[in-house]
Amino acid sequence: MTENSSLPPSPTPAPTWFTQPGGRSRAWRCTPAPAEVREFHALLPEYAPTPLTELPSLAGEWGVGRVFVKDESSRLGLPAFKALGASWAVHRLLAERAAYGRDSGPVTLVTATDGNHGRAVARTARLLGQRARVFVPQGVHPRAAEAIAAEGAGVTHVTGSYDEAVRLAAEASAAPGAVLVQDTAWPGYERIPAWIVEGYSTLCVEIDEQLAAADIHEGPDLVAVPVGVGSLAQAVVTHYRSRPAGRSPALLAVEPEAAACVLESLRIGEAVSVRTGETAMAGLNCGTPSSIAWPHLKNGLDAAVAITEADSSRAGARLAALGISSGPCGAAAPAGAGSVLTGPGADERRTALGLGPASVVVLLSTEGTAAS
Repeated sequence: MTENSSLPPSPTPAPTWFTQPGGRSRAWRCTPAPAEVREFHALLPEYAPTPLTELPSLAGEWGVGRVFVKDESSRLGLPAFKALGASWAVHRLLAERAAYGRDSGPVTLVTATDGNHGRAVARTARLLGQRARVFVPQGVHPRAAEAIAAEGAGVTHVTGSYDEAVRLAAEASAAPGAVLVQDTAWPGYERIPAWIVEGYSTLCVEIDEQLAAADIHEGPDLVAVPVGVGSLAQAVVTHYRSRPAGRSPALLAVEPEAAACVLESLRIGEAVSVRTGETAMAGLNCGTPSSIAWPHLKNGLDAAVAITEADSSRAGARLAALGISSGPCGAAAPAGAGSVLTGPGADERRTALGLGPASVVVLLSTEGTAAS
């Protein structure tokens, strides 16, 4: 027996989190996504709703009524949800070019990525007979870059952050026949990112249908969503804050501690950039909120929490034990929800989110393990 073996374990620290005061987010309303987005996706050859899996063991541990995981480990033939946004945006882009007589030849779809978005753009380009060029920042796993190249895209490796890769992709898109298809927006570049956000709405519509099939007709009480630049979170906010009536869930953003730009922006009250560090949650390693996402996040999110690498790793292992393939970014949602609902200060956090023993929690697992 070692000298310190009888010491009690170190207490679990309270998570880094921010909650909006007064619950005003649930009274805020916005315009819904177009209904034709789901109709478009339903016509794609590989389309099928991804599973919404109930996990009673997590519900018991967290002291809530029911917990569901939206499993995006296989979406339109890819191991992440990003194909929803890329396919819709490119469809809109090519339709517009055809309407204005600018479809004389193939275009080059240019983007920057931490992995999943770039592969989705590359796959969409290949299926539609277009070209793709993808800028990959430092820290992305080599297998992710190889998967993008396997789709036929040109891959440019960037010695720098995601934000630097975005800057270089935007510069490259000025070449003749090139179009930027980026899932973050800034002033002057907002239309295509808005289409990408619209594409993600299909995921939320599926959740409504699947909860109704589980005899939950008023929707969830809490939705936990991983956040990078905030595009998926914008889609989630849009879906739940565009409803005229009915139960309005608490919406929780989850970020890595190494790149908690939305949490910091909420804390300050305006969109800010943060210096990012290294994280296995590569798709969330973003330092600046999207300009079109920020107003929705500021007004429609209830709270944000930052998680550690260990939090994500433990959550991924737990999901795997429960039969769900979830990469580091996908595991962020259960890691964040678990840190909020349990541990020191949990009662105060649950009260702030309006959660009780009968609450329904939905976790968005945005990627499978093959996405890493």
